[in-house]
Amino acid sequence: MSIPTDRVTLYRWDDIALEKVTDMLSRKIITGEKEMITQIYLKSGGIVPMHNHEAEQITYVLTGSMKFKVGGQDVIIRAGEVLHIPSWQIGRAHV
Repeated sequence: MSIPTDRVTLYRWDDIALEKVTDMLSRKIITGEKEMITQIYLKSGGIVPMHNHEAEQITYVLTGSMKFKVGGQDVIIRAGEVLHIPSWQIGRAHV
């Protein structure tokens, strides 16, 4: 992961290591000072547990769909869609 600076930073998804979180979940994350964007690889039936963090989160679904429960609201996002989650929102996701 890159450390945020006041300079412009170029990222290539292919250069970012795929982090295996569980047998069902892997991810790539790019973080800035107060935001993050993730590539999540979630197998059918996989769950991202309830959590929150300071960074805003922007999640873009490449294929399939995910169901999020964020701040008490259910949201389904599908391939080609992007979900923005504000800082400190408690949420979880699953396929």
